[in-house]
Amino acid sequence: MKPRLSLLAAVGIISASSLAYEILLMRLFSIIQWHHFAYMMISLALLGYGVSGVFLALNRDRLAQHFPAAIMTNMLLFSLFAPACFLLAQQVPFNSAEILWAPQQLLFLFGIYLMLTLPFLFAANVVGLSLYRYRNQVASIYAADLFGAGLGSAGVILLLFAVFPEQLLTVLMLSGIAATLLVSIDSFDRSKYGIIASVIIGLTIIFTPTGWVTLKVSPYKSLNQLLQVPGTKIIDRYSSPLGLISVVKSETTPLRHAPGLSLNATTEPPEQLAVFIDADNISAITRYNGKPETLGYLDQTTSALPYHLKQLADILILGAGTGSDILQANYHAIKRIDAVELNPQIIELMQIKYADFSGHLYSKPNVNLHIDEARGYLATTRKTYDLINISLLDAFGASTSGLYSMAENYLYTEQAIQEYLRHVSPGGYLSISRWIKIPPHDEPKLLATVINALKDAGVRQPGQQIIMIRGWQTSTLIVKNGVISAEEISRLKQFCNERSFDLVYYPGIAESEVNRFNIQQQPYLYEAAVALLGNQSRAFIDAYKFNIEAATDDKPYLFHFFKWRTLPEILSLLGTGGSFLLESGYLLLIAALVQAILASLLLIALPLWLWKSKLGIEPGSGNHLSMLVYFFSLGLAFLFIEIGFIQKFILILHHPLYAITVMLSTFLLSAGVGSHYSTKLSHSTEKSAFMLPMAAIALLSIAYSLGFESIAGFLLKMESWGRYLFSIILIAPLGFFMGMPFPMALAKISQTAPALIPWAWGINGCASVISAILATLITMQFGFTVLIFLAVALYGIAAWYFPKL
Repeated sequence: MKPRLSLLAAVGIISASSLAYEILLMRLFSIIQWHHFAYMMISLALLGYGVSGVFLALNRDRLAQHFPAAIMTNMLLFSLFAPACFLLAQQVPFNSAEILWAPQQLLFLFGIYLMLTLPFLFAANVVGLSLYRYRNQVASIYAADLFGAGLGSAGVILLLFAVFPEQLLTVLMLSGIAATLLVSIDSFDRSKYGIIASVIIGLTIIFTPTGWVTLKVSPYKSLNQLLQVPGTKIIDRYSSPLGLISVVKSETTPLRHAPGLSLNATTEPPEQLAVFIDADNISAITRYNGKPETLGYLDQTTSALPYHLKQLADILILGAGTGSDILQANYHAIKRIDAVELNPQIIELMQIKYADFSGHLYSKPNVNLHIDEARGYLATTRKTYDLINISLLDAFGASTSGLYSMAENYLYTEQAIQEYLRHVSPGGYLSISRWIKIPPHDEPKLLATVINALKDAGVRQPGQQIIMIRGWQTSTLIVKNGVISAEEISRLKQFCNERSFDLVYYPGIAESEVNRFNIQQQPYLYEAAVALLGNQSRAFIDAYKFNIEAATDDKPYLFHFFKWRTLPEILSLLGTGGSFLLESGYLLLIAALVQAILASLLLIALPLWLWKSKLGIEPGSGNHLSMLVYFFSLGLAFLFIEIGFIQKFILILHHPLYAITVMLSTFLLSAGVGSHYSTKLSHSTEKSAFMLPMAAIALLSIAYSLGFESIAGFLLKMESWGRYLFSIILIAPLGFFMGMPFPMALAKISQTAPALIPWAWGINGCASVISAILATLITMQFGFTVLIFLAVALYGIAAWYFPKL
């Protein structure tokens, strides 16, 4: 018996809604908490798929007898619980900053996990029960599931450009209702259908959330902290997949945002509006009347240093944002400015809504605006510049060891530094400004990255090309395309003395010249610079309390500083104010992995042992072990490759959500095609037919992994449409073959032990929970290449066990 087209469409809709809900939760928790916590939430929420497998395995026959009613019930429950669970989760008084020393926070976290598991449980029940009910047409059901998931991941991104994230909860609710109505059309006669449809529509009207769906943002995020100041209020909000933009105005207390301002500064910023992305990462729109003298405060920051070293004419600003760096360049009468900004909504704010307020900054004749990503823009131009400026592109919290530690950042890798320097004119500068943290974290790591990049480019004495200074809040690192001259050193000293900035390093610096104005307990950055440029740099990196290994495109984690051997010392200091030393993001990920493993053992191993006979497993047959290894390996391997290539293609597609959209949609849609095609191979009795997709996955994965630097170099030179098109062309064949092993195994099980289909579904789901967390940990610790090779090994293990199923 074949499933009706309406059922396949309904399965596709529910799968699309489930994937959309997953991505939507990433956005929502990025706003109300922080983005690293969002990924952990999603990973454990996927536990619903594992619970679904156990539930269906134990109740398969009873539910199959009432198939239409059972899946309609689950569709309705998904529709109702998707918004309800998120709203309830917001009411839990969870604070991730307290989790390591406040035991009740673990309970709050566990409660949130349970709530967010429920919608995925109901969505997984729909797919898993359909796979069992139509076990002779597994490929068709699985293809509908993958097609729907692929379309859902792309659709939610498009919707995020049109509506605010919280409003999409209503859209997901209505999509589940639509799927329910589709199933009911073919499942009941007209009289019953009319009654059921009326009830469903009535419930929709009653329970559809409207204006009362509001986001409860963490009080520890900088937006909420600013709103505590009397007279401040949000005057504008804009939404896109790149972030939720909030514009804040203060009617009583003037806003003053001038990072790195000298303690000697005598001028104040003009009127400003604060701009937040996802309730964090503050920047400012500054009122500009066209008179450069009103911008004198910008000459009192560390980032102004390159303008005092020599006369500059042609500069590039990467991450132009709300325009502070452009204003600084205008103050110094720069003739030609190329400004690169990724977020088009920020540009729209500056060019339209606040154009008069900002003095039409982006429309000045000396400013050429490019809506692009930094490395993407540089890959498509041959221009060279007197100065390339990268200033404070990340939130202040990014310099701490926690909130951003798991964020892939391709702006600060060895390969990125080399790309920047290739576009610096002879005698020109690359200037990077960062936040100051004590003890230093990302400054030594950035310095190590720059030194390695220079050495790899053939520079024998990188110390001859580096200058570094610091204020009380920011530091600025300058890399010259050439040797630093005596005249430049003289101007450097004058600049720092006039503004009370501290010298950190220049060629020939003496220790007596450092740590004079913004005095620290010891000259940390000076000591780091001297050590990293010396012959014992390896020993210094190994002995340093934080991970300051150079960031590379294979491990693009500038903000990952955690070292296991430092943990006991940090924990001993928690009671005396040492919490700022703790890399909470990494440890929370470890805690989530432990919880996921424990949950998987409880949901797979324990039921397998307790209910062998009910699940159709014969004692001593060994079939359960083969099935467990196969589907568990498959679940790990599929997500390892999927997440690995999503992480890598951020470099090519320029933003995590763009990479998620394109890669996830391509993987799932092409896997759906592969699942449908797998029916032809499933009928073959030749072992080679079953090994074909495994071999293809291994070859393509290894080829892409080893050749990724060349692939990225080729694609980054293309226009946007070309990058997207060729990314899809590259990934589609890999996804096609990855879609085959799962339905091929299910098809074989349906012939020998159909009762185990729901169980296989659960094993695969639980492995996915673990792999989503584990993949990030492996990449952070060992790099992308190791992750891909491990995935290939897991596919090899699965291939070995397949014939035994």
